[in-house]
Amino acid sequence: MTLKEELASKVQEFSQDRWGDIPDGYTVPTPDDLTFGNTGRRLSACILYADICGSTAMVNNLSDTRAAEYYKAYLHCAAKLIKKNNGEITAYDGDRVMAVFLGDAKEDSAVNAAMELSYAVREIINPEFSRVYTTSHRELRHTVGIDTSTVLVSKTGVRIDSDLVWVGPAANYAAKLNSFDGLDTNYPIRVTGEVYLKLSSSCLLGGGGEEMWEGPYTNFDPRRHYRSRYYKSVR
Repeated sequence: MTLKEELASKVQEFSQDRWGDIPDGYTVPTPDDLTFGNTGRRLSACILYADICGSTAMVNNLSDTRAAEYYKAYLHCAAKLIKKNNGEITAYDGDRVMAVFLGDAKEDSAVNAAMELSYAVREIINPEFSRVYTTSHRELRHTVGIDTSTVLVSKTGVRIDSDLVWVGPAANYAAKLNSFDGLDTNYPIRVTGEVYLKLSSSCLLGGGGEEMWEGPYTNFDPRRHYRSRYYKSVR
């Protein structure tokens, strides 16, 4: 069988094989839990994407080792804070990390992780790089997008090089909230209206009882979204 024939056969298999029953899941599956065929799990999930703003300019203007220092610092803080807030990291992509939160308080957990990451960028990462690179440091800025929905998790790739694919609104909109045109980067945390409506008062109001979010904004149809520049300290 030629490679062309093998590819055509596999695509035909995906398009014609029945999915059968797709069970609900309550934990993030691993690739070993699923097959390469049309199988999957459905999860009620809150998905978070976090990345560095202006990373292309960073790699254009800095040495690769210097840019890697920023990447490593940001992704390390993001990973630790995601896990602290009961999230599970599902992918790294350059300067970006994707995480999934499950359970009844998943939206609160994702927002707490995002606000603590904003604190880390402001109070830990930038001060340290400013101290070391006194004249050449440029403020690191970041964005976090969060959405919640039912998602289908399936297995993709080929043997040895397999991974999970996440299909559903939350996976797409959380990623798009990081970078769509016209978004004010002064508000690093962005959540859809679906997330906002599920937040508890601790993630809606600041210490003085003030609203922590601005919105809703409607320039991201069909999802309304809210923006925040609040942060929560890390101890």
